[in-house]
Amino acid sequence: MSSVLAIFLQELPGPVLILGIFLPVTLLLLLLIAYFRIKLMAVEEQLAQMSGHQNKFGSSPHKRMRQR
Repeated sequence: MSSVLAIFLQELPGPVLILGIFLPVTLLLLLLIAYFRIKLMAVEEQLAQMSGHQNKFGSSPHKRMRQR
């Protein structure tokens, strides 16, 4: 089985390997990282807003525990 893979890799040109496999996979991973970073920033913003609302109505239980 490994000999079949070795022959396949010998016959496959380098540019096809780079442009056809590595570049699309790299771009997909970078796109996923950017997507999850945007989602994380949105969640952090919502948490900050919720924290602001809690402070508006009184101290949160977490802050009361830290003050002790």
